[in-house]
Amino acid sequence: MTAQEARKLGFNVIVLDPLEECPASMVANQIVGSVNDPEKLHILNKKCDVITYEIEQIDTKTLKENVDMEKVFPQIEILEIIQDKYNQKEFFYRKGIPVPFFKEVESIEEIREYIPVVQKVKFGGYDGRGVVIIQKEEDLKDAIDKPSYIEELVDIEKEIAIIVVRDINGNIKSYPVVDMVFNPNGNLLDFLIAPSDLEEKYIKEAEDIAKSAIEVLDGVGVFGVELFLDKKGRILLNEVAPRPHNSGHYTIEACETSQFEQHVRIASNLPLGSSYQMIPAITMNILGEEGYKGNPIYEGLDDVMKIEGVYIHIYGKKKTFPFRKMGHITIIDNDKQKALEKVKFVKQKLKVKGEQKI
Repeated sequence: MTAQEARKLGFNVIVLDPLEECPASMVANQIVGSVNDPEKLHILNKKCDVITYEIEQIDTKTLKENVDMEKVFPQIEILEIIQDKYNQKEFFYRKGIPVPFFKEVESIEEIREYIPVVQKVKFGGYDGRGVVIIQKEEDLKDAIDKPSYIEELVDIEKEIAIIVVRDINGNIKSYPVVDMVFNPNGNLLDFLIAPSDLEEKYIKEAEDIAKSAIEVLDGVGVFGVELFLDKKGRILLNEVAPRPHNSGHYTIEACETSQFEQHVRIASNLPLGSSYQMIPAITMNILGEEGYKGNPIYEGLDDVMKIEGVYIHIYGKKKTFPFRKMGHITIIDNDKQKALEKVKFVKQKLKVKGEQKI
């Protein structure tokens, strides 16, 4: 989606991806290889004036040795802070950003005295992976035996997110705060509602916290900032993603400038675009169905495409498996309630199955 926006402005795009004919190769030239392959990074560096990333699992040492650091944004120092989620929490805590109580743990047994609690891996967790909720002692059997930390089990009223964009000159803008609803099975985002229906005082506080978090990072780029509103009325930072984010996909259809166009503008040192939202929107993930894998089969596509205000984005992944994100749908409507009714219909009709049952 970033490459599509870059093409509109006449830029050539090269993507480094380990899968041949990866989805981005439909709109960009591809170097086939790992993001941690020194030889492939060296080739990418020679061919590109600007380099960005959309995955956090990158070996920063290898990156520094094979890529000119001034070409990379967001800055590698930010990636190093973000990659270790414990260090990320500690960094924001030291900078005065409100976060839940957290503590490093060296053994599973050490968790016992803090129950109920959430355990999170330091490295590699994403989309709900690497997170375990421990509410009673019996749950310790499910604890993660990897470098981890614990957080207070926040009594969540609402999970919210906000896209923040900041250019090299320090100009900063935020998109509307959105409400997030998660799939209880896959622990992935099920759908989000934009804008949020939070009270204005919470909206303002969330915006201030999100912008402050990116400013203390001195971040340059597009950032997905996830937060909690708890039942005590606290707004707490959950985590920051240094890239265009799932919570900002609705900006393609609903905002004057999408998060992806902003990403390209920042990369090419062009002025930031307007983040104004023109119409309410709901974005939902298209996930692989449980019980199926293999070549994807999209059932109910005709029924869904007949609905006004429904925009389907299929990413072109060649294989599906349970809960794999295969695309997203954005529904726009001036009436939020009508949009929610369309979401229910789409969820019933559109199924992604594979040709193999498992």
